[in-house]
Amino acid sequence: MNSTFMRKAAAITATAGCAVAAAAMTTTAPAGAAPLAQATSFVVAQGGTGTDKAVAAVTAAGGTVVQEWPQIGVVIASASDDTFDDKARQSPGIVAAGPSRAMQAYEPASTVPVDGTVQGLGPGTSGGDDTEEPLFANQWHMRQIGADKAHLKTDGNRDITVGVLDSGIEADHPDLAPNVDASQSVDCTDRGVPNQDPKAWQPTTSDHGTHVAGTIGAARNKEGVIGVAPNVKLASVKVVEDEGYIYPEYAICGFIWAADKGMEVTNNSYYIDPYALWCKSNLDEKAAILAVERALKYSEKKDVVNVAAAGNSAWDLSKPITDTGSPNNTPEPTPRDTDQRCYDMPTEVGNTVTVSSVGSTATKSYFSNWGRNVVDVAAPGGDSRVGADTPSKNGRVLSTIWNGGYGYKQGTSMASPHAAGVVALIRGTDTAMNAKQAMKSLEREADTLACPEFYDANRDGVDDATCEGGANGFGYYGAGLVDALDAVTP
Repeated sequence: MNSTFMRKAAAITATAGCAVAAAAMTTTAPAGAAPLAQATSFVVAQGGTGTDKAVAAVTAAGGTVVQEWPQIGVVIASASDDTFDDKARQSPGIVAAGPSRAMQAYEPASTVPVDGTVQGLGPGTSGGDDTEEPLFANQWHMRQIGADKAHLKTDGNRDITVGVLDSGIEADHPDLAPNVDASQSVDCTDRGVPNQDPKAWQPTTSDHGTHVAGTIGAARNKEGVIGVAPNVKLASVKVVEDEGYIYPEYAICGFIWAADKGMEVTNNSYYIDPYALWCKSNLDEKAAILAVERALKYSEKKDVVNVAAAGNSAWDLSKPITDTGSPNNTPEPTPRDTDQRCYDMPTEVGNTVTVSSVGSTATKSYFSNWGRNVVDVAAPGGDSRVGADTPSKNGRVLSTIWNGGYGYKQGTSMASPHAAGVVALIRGTDTAMNAKQAMKSLEREADTLACPEFYDANRDGVDDATCEGGANGFGYYGAGLVDALDAVTP
């Protein structure tokens, strides 16, 4: 697996930036690339719902329909003609068409052996003393948000499911096995076509999703660690392919799957490839943006709260950004200046809870993106530059990893699942609350964090970032630090 996913998704390589190309700021379609030796994937969107017009457009342009999403009027197509999208746009009723991966040829996923073992759901737990979990003393992040105090009241509601859109969950991990629901789990990495084979939705090249899942819902079993909501069910919704990319069709599949399965919460610790910032003014990017927007709107209508990581590039997302690393699946990315018509998907699309990261002292992590009117809440994601008051002194986040183990990671990818776990507690405590009300409750119950007077992440004596909001701190932290205890206190 290449470094792409680990850079984006959170495990510390969070300092690398990603880019978008200069030509993307014009409304003119970019010049066609050389014809592809192999087919690539395209997104074709029609006006409204259904897929009849999109299917007809794909056929007329010489492509092959791979997956239909009539709920949002989107078709995923395969074609080897680099002018396919131009042709498809000319068909009646088509509002957007474009490649999902910067004209890179589709390559089937490599086969990595997975045993596919699924234990089955356990009976669940009602609450208890977190200090009985052997590694809890090193989970400073659970204490920071009051999860240990919340658990004296409840471990969450067994009827709540959190979809973990990520690299897969190790279903036989002893701290996860009691809570992994195979009936709701799926792989979306074969061009966005759902596959419920346990061998497909478990991790093959990354334990990132396993770490995220442990933060949300590691079980109460006197073994290892504890999650924010240890009695909720976890669904593995695999959207990260073996090469580390999360292309639009994978995320679209994940959002719609979670919505149609009735999941109450999803966690999204990634950004959608191959652009760190997608720009609507580029015809090639417009289709994917529209499809993801529709998928998230559909998800919200189905009453799902989608929680997303703010990203690890140390960017102020409320300001123009020079993106130097996109598209990230080509040998030579094309730098470009972006504006507010360009944004990180899914976290800036809308219909999401955007989460920034703090370290053990509840100050913005050095890698975390931020931005006024972008970040909704903050949560512990770790910071290796700031030690913790724990036996290990490790300032990163401790959770479940490969082969039944435990390990530390840091990033907004680690912050987001803390917030997702709190949302799960909120929705389990008041089951009459809808998605929008739960999002408002999360923000209302968050603890305000003031802007630091001086922010010197690399300790060179220079103020590294400007926090807007003063005593309210909303530039860095949105409404503030999520609070698990308040989530379960009427």
